[in-house]
Amino acid sequence: MKTDKWKLSKFLLNKKFKFNRDYILKYLPSTLLIDSYKNISKWRGYNSTPLLKLNKLNKKLNLKNIFYKDESKRFHLKSFKALGGAYAVEKVSKKEKKITVSSATAGNHGRSVAWGAKRLKLKCKIFVSQYVSETRVNEIEKLGAEVIRVKGNYEASLKKCKLASKKNNWKIIQDVSTKNYKYIPQLTMAGYSILIKEISNQTNEYITHIFLQAGVGGLAAGLVAGVAKYFKRIPKIIIVEPDRADCVLQSIKSNKLKKIRIKKESIMGGMSCNEMSLLPWQILKKASNCCVTISDKNVARTVANLKDKKFSKLSIIGGECATPGVIALIGMCNNVKLRKLIDLNRNSNVLLIGCEGNADVKLYKQLLSKGRK
Repeated sequence: MKTDKWKLSKFLLNKKFKFNRDYILKYLPSTLLIDSYKNISKWRGYNSTPLLKLNKLNKKLNLKNIFYKDESKRFHLKSFKALGGAYAVEKVSKKEKKITVSSATAGNHGRSVAWGAKRLKLKCKIFVSQYVSETRVNEIEKLGAEVIRVKGNYEASLKKCKLASKKNNWKIIQDVSTKNYKYIPQLTMAGYSILIKEISNQTNEYITHIFLQAGVGGLAAGLVAGVAKYFKRIPKIIIVEPDRADCVLQSIKSNKLKKIRIKKESIMGGMSCNEMSLLPWQILKKASNCCVTISDKNVARTVANLKDKKFSKLSIIGGECATPGVIALIGMCNNVKLRKLIDLNRNSNVLLIGCEGNADVKLYKQLLSKGRK
């Protein structure tokens, strides 16, 4: 486990940081957080996902605990996204059988929407860009949804989804919020907050630091709302992004929503986003202590190290988007100055979000093989 040379690409301290529970829960109300748990915990097959300890990595980095929330065990969808899209489908459809739901996706969100539609016997149309792998498309089709491929990137697929949905009167279940589209993204984020609700019951240790991966920011903001609702003490919140898609870091740096240009897509496909969602921006611009970016360089190695028990006594299946927290934590601990700046020490209880397992089986096998070389 040679990780001594791992580095962060960028680090930014948020000068506007001010964690305020009431402010956060204004954007993602407590009533929604409570309702999402009440509903989802009754679904068939619901269980809290495991909170594991990366005890070998912990020893190496000289911290008290490194907790890893293993979302590879979330229903059979192997991703935290199962909690968001499917819950939004349930709330929006109000159990009506005649509606058709639609969504644009880079993979896991669309799968959750398709699964939610299947649970309620609804028709479902999922739009994907040319960059979404065949494996991910097949997984969505297995759930009975019609998948429509669109030339171009995620943005192009979203545009097509909106046009077709308007024309055909389909209900869009999107996890990206804009000025006039807030309720459904709020539902998906409320679903994600369940991770924190579960963690609050899974350990008596106070979490001191959370590393949260961000694409458009939905997972990160949903979990921050969970922290505001369920944690007694507020940990330091570190946002992690691919260095090729650092829209959160750039927005916080500019103190306004910033759209970036992605020159080359990151291997962490679900996080390769060029613009933040509006609701997450409102929350994360104040609630994150700092933002960091990482390169794709150590993703395959991290996938292999998790699987081959290098970080823990257990073998863990973590996909490409489950790796950023691990990589960022190691990079930060390797930097004496940064480590001190955010108080990472032998009393620290760090939480990492293993947000997906081998949701894309083919890509997972490739990364595992590459990481073992």
